[in-house]
Amino acid sequence: MMLEEIHDLTRTDTPLVSRFLSVPEPEEEEILIRVTACGVCHTELDEIEGRTPPPAFPVVPGHQAIGYVEKKGAGANRFCEGQRVGVAWIYSACGECAFCLEGRENLCSDFAATGRDAHGGYAQYMKVKENFAHPIPERFNDAQAAPLLCAGAIGYRSMALCKLKNGQRLGLTGFGASGHLVLKMVNHQFPETCVSVFARSPSEQKFARSLGAVWAGHTTSTAPEPLDCIIDTTPAWTPVVEALRNLKPGGRLVINAIRKEEADKNALLRLDYPSHLWHEKEIKSVANVARSDVSCFLKLAEQIPILPNVETFALEQANEALMQLKNRNIKGAKVLIMDSQ
Repeated sequence: MMLEEIHDLTRTDTPLVSRFLSVPEPEEEEILIRVTACGVCHTELDEIEGRTPPPAFPVVPGHQAIGYVEKKGAGANRFCEGQRVGVAWIYSACGECAFCLEGRENLCSDFAATGRDAHGGYAQYMKVKENFAHPIPERFNDAQAAPLLCAGAIGYRSMALCKLKNGQRLGLTGFGASGHLVLKMVNHQFPETCVSVFARSPSEQKFARSLGAVWAGHTTSTAPEPLDCIIDTTPAWTPVVEALRNLKPGGRLVINAIRKEEADKNALLRLDYPSHLWHEKEIKSVANVARSDVSCFLKLAEQIPILPNVETFALEQANEALMQLKNRNIKGAKVLIMDSQ
């Protein structure tokens, strides 16, 4: 399923088109992967609607790909043929700049994104440098593993940036694929932490409470108590402004969205310094993920274990899955299935 140009999703509900391509040939240190599942992410909507840097049109989207090593290029020795692997948002980085050498390759100026700068996982086959693929624990089936590569990994990085301590109060704005995995992670790592969830729909609020949130209300609601940290997982600006209002003095807001929708940009004009920013409140953004985020989270998810709530679609239903995501029809993570599990 390919994206060939920018689309206005208020005018079309079929932005991706089905195309038959030659199976790619792995080059030096690359592996060819027979894809069996790929998660559906809001970042795909950002690509389709033109909010990210321009994709390398035409491009196969998808950056939560699970599959099996089909073939290895020259010098590729990390995996065996038939081994199950995953490919996340980070497709490659230069490996030589200061950020890469510090393990912060997510900030590399040559960062390339899977499914934007190179063909991704909305396909039966894809290739990648072997050092940017990840072994997948046996604990998860293919559909369960897919959301861990982005929704889980980006949530893991957000938690690290929060610097949350056990017993502190955490807020989550939005409760889709990433939010529900963060809550499961917090329940295990910080058992004395109370989590409050801000979400637009009553169904999302109910889902959050079912997973252990002590309180769930609308995006514009006020939490029962001021919060130490809040992670924003939404594509909009309004939840950011409301989150700042719900932080305690010295609190920290971590924004883990790659882009915000322009339609909501006027929310920024409603910032009030005394109520939103004063008392040394902090704002921290999340930029992409490093390979270490993915590998560390996969180990943690296996240990807990974290089993994502998933809704599956056939590859040919990619447009339907994307439009459900666009219309906020969300409960857990959406995953495309190429082969039977």
